[in-house]
Amino acid sequence: MSDANVMHSIARLVPEGSRVLDLGCGDGAMLAHLQAQRGCSGYGVEIDDDKVQACLRRGINVLQLNLEDGLAMFEDNSFDVVLQIDTLQHLRNTETMLRETARVGRQGIVAFPNFAHWPNRWAVMQGRMPVTKRLPYQWYDTPNIRVGTHADFEVLARRNGLRIERSFGLHEGQEIHAWPNWRASTAVFLFSR
Repeated sequence: MSDANVMHSIARLVPEGSRVLDLGCGDGAMLAHLQAQRGCSGYGVEIDDDKVQACLRRGINVLQLNLEDGLAMFEDNSFDVVLQIDTLQHLRNTETMLRETARVGRQGIVAFPNFAHWPNRWAVMQGRMPVTKRLPYQWYDTPNIRVGTHADFEVLARRNGLRIERSFGLHEGQEIHAWPNWRASTAVFLFSR
C-alpha cells in the first residue's frame, strides 16, 4: 500500500523520532516516508529479493527474513512501533506474529483489506468472491491466505490481551471513523499490550 494519503494516515499514528520495525515492508516506501516526514529510524523486514533491492535503492535498512520463522532475533521492546501493513493476511501464523509484534514493539500498527466492506459483501451475496482495488486477485490466484474484517481484528486483539488505542478505516485515501466495518476497504489499528 503506497498511496500518499494512506501513508500519511498511518504515519500520523507513529510518534516523531520513533524507532520502527516494518514487517513485510515491500519496497520500503512506508519506512522512507516515516524517515522523511517523522524523523523515524529503523528496519524493514522483507522476503522478496526484488523488494529487498528496492529498499536498498531507497536507502532503507532491510533484513531479508521469512516472517513465518518469527521474530526471535529481536528482544522485547526493541522498537517503539512495529508495523504490519498488508502483512497479516499473507501469514499462516497470524496470532503468533501479532503477539510477537506486541512483544518487540511498544506499539503495533496493522492495516489489512477489510473483507466486510460493502462491495465485498455485495459480491459474495451474488455468489462471487470480490475483486476490488484492495482485493485485486481472483480467488484461485490470490497471495492472501485469509481474509479478515475490521470487527474480526477487534476480537483477535482482545483474545490476545492487546489494547486497541485507535482504530479506523481507510477508503480511497480517506479516513473512515463511522461504520468502518461496512464503509472502509482497509482496516487500521494502533494497539499495545
